Amino acid sequence: MAIMRGAPSVRENLFGGTGTVLVWDLLGGAIAPPFTSVLSCELAEAGHVGVHLQQRDAEIVIGVSGCGEARVDGRAIAFGPGAVVFLPFGSRLELVNERDDAPLCYLIVKATPAASAS
Repeated sequence: MAIMRGAPSVRENLFGGTGTVLVWDLLGGAIAPPFTSVLSCELAEAGHVGVHLQQRDAEIVIGVSGCGEARVDGRAIAFGPGAVVFLPFGSRLELVNERDDAPLCYLIVKATPAASAS
């Protein structure tokens, strides 16, 4: 079950994947450094979010409900309720909903990497 706040953004075939992803912005535009986004997502039955690069922020993805697989830099990780996947800046993520009868729901928390000390 997705955590919803307002109307979702509807994304089709995200990053070259298949199916619909509903996305709710849980920060609602608030500024909360170092966090840049807190998103609740629902990937449609048998959907797939294509491979994409973490270009600006580090990210954690937290499984809420459903059954799927996360692929981080090509490495497969079982993904479902309570699973936490860490994506350092520069890594690649792909998500697959393995169920054809239920969505895969997850949270994404993005944060700007801390500046390195000189």
